[in-house]
Amino acid sequence: MAATRRRVGPADSGQRNRNRSMREQTYIYGNVVRKLAPEQQPRRQEPERREHTHADYTVRRNQEKALQIDLPYLMLLVVAACCTLYICVNYLHQQSEINTRLDNIKTLEQDIETLKSENDALETRINTSIDLDYVYRVATEELGMVYAGKDQVLLYNKTESEYVRQNEDIPQY
Repeated sequence: MAATRRRVGPADSGQRNRNRSMREQTYIYGNVVRKLAPEQQPRRQEPERREHTHADYTVRRNQEKALQIDLPYLMLLVVAACCTLYICVNYLHQQSEINTRLDNIKTLEQDIETLKSENDALETRINTSIDLDYVYRVATEELGMVYAGKDQVLLYNKTESEYVRQNEDIPQY
């Protein structure tokens, strides 16, 4: 799109005034707009400094008071921090005690397993150390033991309880 210039107002006499008036009154159509040189760019206006009013001072003073910590709030904060510290220390102490007890339980369980294995080994050794042939030979030859005959063994059913008491009478057949 071609750039066209259009004069909006009357031109002043003199070169300087003419350039200024062209800059101020010329409108360029299209997308071919030339950039202004740095001295020609409009300057930003700095915001006007306003005077501080009494309301501004009051607002600032209230904000500063809000940021300050008064004594009751400080005491509450210190008490809360102490309670939190106490709870944390007790929690760590309880955790340490639990870990110590768990270690102690593990040690005791290992001791129990060791004692059980020793007990089983001793029981096996006792059972294997008994020579049943020797016991049979001593009982029959030296002590005169004999096996019971078929007519000497009586079998009976006891329906009352499953336990056999030695002091009870044997039922007659």
